[in-house]
Amino acid sequence: MPTTCVIGAQRGDEGKARIVDLLADEADVIVRYQGGSNAGHTVMFGGETFRLHLVPSGIFRAGKTCVVAHGVVVDPPVLFEEIDDLRARGHQIGKNLLISDRAQLVMPWHKILDRAREEADGKAKMGTTGRGIGPCYADKVSYRGIRVCDLYDRGWFEERLRLNLGEKNPILEKVYGKAPLHFETVRDEYLGWADKLKPFVGDAVGFLHDAVDAGKNVLFEGAQAVLLDVDIGVYPYVTASNSSALGVTAGTGLPPKAIHKVIGCAKAYATHVGSGPFPTEDEGDEGQRLRDIGREYGTTTGRPRRCGWFDAVAVRFAVRSNGIDGLALVKLDVLRGFPKLRICTSYNLPSGPTRHLPAAAFAVASAKPVYRELPGFDEDVSGVRRFEDLPANARAFVKAIEEESGAPILLVSVGPSREQVIRLDGHA
Repeated sequence: MPTTCVIGAQRGDEGKARIVDLLADEADVIVRYQGGSNAGHTVMFGGETFRLHLVPSGIFRAGKTCVVAHGVVVDPPVLFEEIDDLRARGHQIGKNLLISDRAQLVMPWHKILDRAREEADGKAKMGTTGRGIGPCYADKVSYRGIRVCDLYDRGWFEERLRLNLGEKNPILEKVYGKAPLHFETVRDEYLGWADKLKPFVGDAVGFLHDAVDAGKNVLFEGAQAVLLDVDIGVYPYVTASNSSALGVTAGTGLPPKAIHKVIGCAKAYATHVGSGPFPTEDEGDEGQRLRDIGREYGTTTGRPRRCGWFDAVAVRFAVRSNGIDGLALVKLDVLRGFPKLRICTSYNLPSGPTRHLPAAAFAVASAKPVYRELPGFDEDVSGVRRFEDLPANARAFVKAIEEESGAPILLVSVGPSREQVIRLDGHA
């Protein structure tokens, strides 16, 4: 490997978990470095489907250590719901899971404030998952956050809790008309979580440095995607963290030189959940067909995803801004039966044509996609395991994406299961 980062190269939901699960076979350590329970990662194998939100997708591989690093905001009820489900389905969770003692905790007020603000914003709402992720990150950078390690000094934890409730309860009551939270109730709940968390908690920064120094293969699993990155995404229609490869160092404590390879995941078309500009969205029959065949409904929310055509402008931006070494192209099989396949190669803006992603959301919203059209394919590709065995039109489409995005295609998925993957040139 030896250290590889897997990120979403579009607007999320690119099947990163499936690629991480595949690459985890070669890794020693798998690391979630940002995001929280707003990220839904789906892994399918052995006729079973697993939906994860906090536990890294490498948890299904024996002999690996999965790390929830400090860049992740941890919601204890969601975490243990996942752990209990995995154990009930026969998967070992113990010393193979390490949770950073520096990770921020999602607290009850974060979720209430998240949902209340969405309600108050009405039509202007961002379309968040309501999981409290944004408010938790906001508290982190405004010095109000409560970290995992804080739970293990009762006096310190109670002081932090009183400080927060003194600030949050007036907002809940007077701004949003919500009931206040009670100190004793929250304290007792989270001290209970502290006991359950303790066997998994440790110094993840030191552990990861030791792993890298020892030459172990480390796989970093990104959540969300580049266009949702809080700094370089289509702001304000973004998530609350650095959901690109740029977040690895801040989210793990490792230096930039520790990352040797970046793989971007991209669908053979495009999807988007929530509000925000989406230049290649198809709101007609073909968009609905992509949604139906691709089963494009959110893992976390169940919301239908907006669907459209492959946007090489967006993916090209992801490739350049993240130093993506190659792409994992997923869901090629979904495109079977479309007479024409489209790749957006540039935008027409009021100011003129461009091959670059504008900074302003209103500029992206005004963009008119310029498409390169290719003939479609009718053959079933779900059983193909070699690139040369794909239909000629499917191969041409993959190569066109490679050309327009500026990164080589390292692997192509032709179905939802672990084994339905074509590796190009034997590397990934």
